[in-house]
Formats: sequence, C-alpha cells, structure tokens
Amino acid sequence: MAIFKPKYITFDVQGTLIYFEMANAARKLYADRVAAGEMDAFISVFSAYRLDEVLGAWKPYFNVVDNAIRRTCKRCGVAYREGDGKTIYDQVPTWGPHPDTTAGLAKVAKEFPLVGLTNSMNVQIPHNIARIGVPFHAVYTAEQAQAYKPQMKAFEYMFDQLGCGPLDILHVSSSPRYDLMTAHDMGIKNKVFVARGHEPSPAAYYGCTEIRDIGGLAAVVGL
Repeated sequence: MAIFKPKYITFDVQGTLIYFEMANAARKLYADRVAAGEMDAFISVFSAYRLDEVLGAWKPYFNVVDNAIRRTCKRCGVAYREGDGKTIYDQVPTWGPHPDTTAGLAKVAKEFPLVGLTNSMNVQIPHNIARIGVPFHAVYTAEQAQAYKPQMKAFEYMFDQLGCGPLDILHVSSSPRYDLMTAHDMGIKNKVFVARGHEPSPAAYYGCTEIRDIGGLAAVVGL
C-alpha cells in the first residue's frame, strides 16, 4: 500500500505541538474561589465557553478568553475579578512544546514543509513556535484568516495562502472538535489524530490515523 506523501504537513499548534496550559492557568487563578471538588467542572465549563466564543465573527483572542471566563464565573456562581481574563491570556506566549514535539518534528521537517494553523494572535504565536526549535514553512493565525477553527474559513485561508487543496496536505491535530471534524467535512482525506488525552479518538468515524505523540508521525509518512 502506497504511503501518502503530502505537499505540506499542517498542524494545529496549541495543544497538539504546544502544551496548552489554559486549564492550569485557570486552576491556579481560581484556587481561592473554587472548591477543589468543583474545579474540574469549572474548567470543563471554561473549555466549552471558549469553543462557543470562536464560532461567531472573529474577535481578538483576548476577548475570546475574557468572555469565556466571565461567562464561566457567572454560570458557576464564582466571583470574577477585573483582570482575570488578562491574567490567563498573558500566559499564552510563555507556553512551550510537549516533550515529544521537537524531536518528532525534526524527523519530518527535512522532507516536508511544516505549516501551522492556529487559533492564536499574530503577536503570540512566534514565541510559542520559537520554543519548538524546528523551522516552519509558514504559520497562519486566526487573526490573519479573520476566523477561528473549527470554522471552515480558517482552513480555506490556509489553502489560499499555500496554493493547494484538501487532497494535498496531511493535517495533524489532537483536537477532533477544533480541527479533525472540520478537516473531514472539507475533504481533507489524510488526517492524523495525536492522542494527547484531552479529547476522545475520532479515528473510527473521521478516518484518522492515530498516533500517541509526534514521534509517531515519521512512520505515517514513510520515514
């Protein structure tokens, strides 16, 4: 069976390549306001509201985070203090890669152009990418696309910039809800699910190859 050789390997960045510490940031910030036994539920609500916030017209990611945490506090009956959203938002550029990311990407970067498609701001993502230490052909942000994933517009922007189509890429993500479901609907046939543990596997329905970490990516493309 022939192994697919993509023109580009495209990636979700935050969560897939970068250790996404939004939950940890909220846990620390609200430790004095949310009981330990209620914290997991609080974090789950925060995650759900962040997804809801990116489904409409584009707005700066600060507003996504701030609106989501305000709505979470209201729903959970927790006091919101002015500046809470900024405290969480300001931590985003400081996040670094998962332990397996750099070595895993280095294996494939010599043979394939790497492209990031991220729900991030232009001023944030260079700091995260620099910490990976592997060169990228391009990194496209929601700010540039004026749309967040899981909206199709974000993927369409990437295709327009690369001058390619859904059948030309291999898309890699640890998030079915933000990436892989939309990738499936857009006709991206070749998809990789990185089982980071924060979302269940979509492999059976959405036709994804599942790997445990980025170290498994090289085998997917025959390296």
